Amino acid sequence: MTVSTDDVLLVHGGTPLEGEIRVRGAKNLVPKAMVAALLGSGPSRLRNVPDIRDVRVVRGLLQLHGVTVRPGDEAGELILDPSHVESANVADIDAHAGSSRIPILFCGPLLHRLGHAFIPGLGGCDIGGRPVDFHFDVLRQFGATIEKRADGQYLEAPQRLRGCKIRLPYPSVGSTEQVLLTAVLAEGVTELSNAAVEPEIEDLICVLQKMGAIISMDTDRTIRITGVDKLGGYNHRALPDRLEAASWASAALATEGNIYVRGAQQRSMMTFLNTYRKVGGAFEIDDEGIRFWHPGGSLDAIALETDVHPGFQTDWQQPLVVALTQASGLSIVHETVYESRLGFTSALNQMGAHIQLYRECLGGSACRFGQRNFLHSAVVSGPTKLQGADLVIPDLRGGFSYLIAALAAQGTSRVHGIDLINRGYENFMEKLVSLGAHVELPNGALSA
Repeated sequence: MTVSTDDVLLVHGGTPLEGEIRVRGAKNLVPKAMVAALLGSGPSRLRNVPDIRDVRVVRGLLQLHGVTVRPGDEAGELILDPSHVESANVADIDAHAGSSRIPILFCGPLLHRLGHAFIPGLGGCDIGGRPVDFHFDVLRQFGATIEKRADGQYLEAPQRLRGCKIRLPYPSVGSTEQVLLTAVLAEGVTELSNAAVEPEIEDLICVLQKMGAIISMDTDRTIRITGVDKLGGYNHRALPDRLEAASWASAALATEGNIYVRGAQQRSMMTFLNTYRKVGGAFEIDDEGIRFWHPGGSLDAIALETDVHPGFQTDWQQPLVVALTQASGLSIVHETVYESRLGFTSALNQMGAHIQLYRECLGGSACRFGQRNFLHSAVVSGPTKLQGADLVIPDLRGGFSYLIAALAAQGTSRVHGIDLINRGYENFMEKLVSLGAHVELPNGALSA
């Protein structure tokens, strides 16, 4: 099988997905663990690394800064040696601008190693406001100085960064990562309250602790970091990607299929599994993974609200909404994390779904968007038959959701912008083919 670089995929729908796929390390952990290697005085070994674009972007940025990155002895293993960290050419760094938001997390480690850092303009999925200003505000509290330039932000640390007390206005994952990667080598104690506590955050803390960091987590979302003078390398196997696993689970449900997701783990997916069962999906857990399938009969409409961990993750929402178009009755979805994440539903309506968006909070959870005129609640009426259509991928999870809809639909869909899915789904086209999907590139290079 040959994979072309074309950015359009033809999807011939109506066939259940059946078979087995494997998920590797989490997209929301692996690139951050790679950045953490910058903090060490010796090499680090990271295992279970997926071959996704975000990993390639971070690998390139690390190499620009003098870090040696090479494959290890086993598949999915990287050896990262930061022994010769150096300043990178601004033009080379800028070449990566727009491809990922990860570069913002280089700030703290580079300030510790070099005393300065340059961060270009940032990209990422267009799913709502994810301002970077808070990252810079945090770095200022640690003692960094920041100069805004036409091509990005230039940061300096005239002296050793100092620990401080920080309270997040919202338990942001990115902001929590920024504090962790900066505080571990800062002088004194840093106290972070209202922190994110996602499994990927805990796994990053495990990485840093292996390097010699002193970090404690309290049950009230408070993280305390006692700065140390020096960190070593780490040897770590990344936790599996629970978000990718849930995407394949939703694909099994929407296509009336049966997919065994090797590597999926129950503990990090408990909230998703409860919801999956309420919708009418079936699953079976063993030591190696989880099997997800549609047991037959009709699916059940549900009321769903996204939230930070341990709530229902926002990245689980979009793929599951596709399955909800096949449930009997009215499902209500209240998105409380990203204000623009429901925009992808307009394409589902073009395929035959009945989804109405509302500015009101259709749920009982506290929400930042209720008075801000965002279409952040949805009512999904089903079941409806989906028909193939021309689809343009808007973001990572929305893009995979379009693939699910195209696979569940009757007829052929043209899905544009599929390269975006490579940011977070390793070898997704090969996996689709292995599950029996009828997909092909316009030149016929890929097909079931």
